[in-house]
Amino acid sequence: MGDPKGFINVKRGEGGVRDQASRCMDCGTPFCHWGCPLGNFIPEWNDLVFNGQWERAFELLNATNILPEVTGRICPATCEFACVLGINDDPVTIRENELAIIEYAFKNGLVKFHQPKVRTGKKVAVVGSGPAGLACAVRLNQAGHSVVVFERDDKIGGIMRYGIPDFKLEKNILDRRIDIWEKEGIRFKTRVNVGVDYSARNLLDEFDAVCLAGGSRVPRDLKIPGRELKGIHFAMDYLVQANKKTEEITAKGKKVVVIGGGDTGADCVGTANRQGAKCVVQIEVLPQPPVCRDESCPWPKYPLLLKTTSSHEEGVERKWSVLTREFKEKQGGAGKIGKLLCVGADKRLKEIPGSEFEIEAELVILALGFIRQDVKTEAGVFLAGDMRTGPSLIVKAINDGKQTAGAIDRFLKEKR
Repeated sequence: MGDPKGFINVKRGEGGVRDQASRCMDCGTPFCHWGCPLGNFIPEWNDLVFNGQWERAFELLNATNILPEVTGRICPATCEFACVLGINDDPVTIRENELAIIEYAFKNGLVKFHQPKVRTGKKVAVVGSGPAGLACAVRLNQAGHSVVVFERDDKIGGIMRYGIPDFKLEKNILDRRIDIWEKEGIRFKTRVNVGVDYSARNLLDEFDAVCLAGGSRVPRDLKIPGRELKGIHFAMDYLVQANKKTEEITAKGKKVVVIGGGDTGADCVGTANRQGAKCVVQIEVLPQPPVCRDESCPWPKYPLLLKTTSSHEEGVERKWSVLTREFKEKQGGAGKIGKLLCVGADKRLKEIPGSEFEIEAELVILALGFIRQDVKTEAGVFLAGDMRTGPSLIVKAINDGKQTAGAIDRFLKEKR
């Protein structure tokens, strides 16, 4: 512990990365480990950063996380909410420190490719190139197996590339890492839709094991009267086309309503603002969450708190405890959306009598999350990430991919 009084003398956000790293208290029981599914060595690399040992800090970070440059940008930082300092002060800037370490490593040539010294002769197919699939592929490649990653889209990255806007994650961040993995021996095959233009049977015949990591991509719908009207779209459809720069669905000059108050909804708000929306309203059926922890979410649990992102700061009207009752057609609009009929909701999510109101809309984005689907497997076929667990966080997907890689490695060793 470089500075025993760092957390007393330095406040969150003051000074540079070294100052922020000094706030880490070298806890007897570091609950940040408990809060992070990846088991990052957080106190250790904070201490190393404080002492200027950036290379060693990178080695520790690299040992647990295959994509710190991504999690350092978009992870909800469950580790910070479990930080012991957070009991009575602002927690350590763990995510920002993590990002500083990996960017230092890239800038100073510390991130290098390392091919396995020995190959096992076993072949593994990974279907899906999101965080879980990539984590599984990386770990299996490090174990000496030959790995091929199949992706139905035209580039690798899955939801990280196509579901997260550039203003949160620029895609060159993914490209530089994928280039390293290719040099390490992982093969990437894009525009291959396994099960459609590449049969599952061929996959099982060609490979010794298969990992299915296709994510959880079935969106939750809002099946109310008027759902068939033009101008109502799922959030992921909207974000994907924006990332692909096709903009078949555009908010330019339109009154936009985003239904759903989570991170994906916030991404839609930011995207609509950048496309030049006339105005944006975001509605959520749940009550407005508290700004700070309350007794319902004691430390070190991850709390449901009010999040105000840069997307919200750029312009949006947020409404809470709102049920959408009906979509109404625009007058003379030839089947296009014109307004939403809404009603207030109580804590039980029941309608409040007499609280009806309308919101004008020319574009409606449904950001209501995803539905978990049951996927059956057979011997030699494994599941990873959201396809196995249901929708979850990127750090949980990475960890699940790593765990699945361990299971596949054991399976292949027994198969010998």
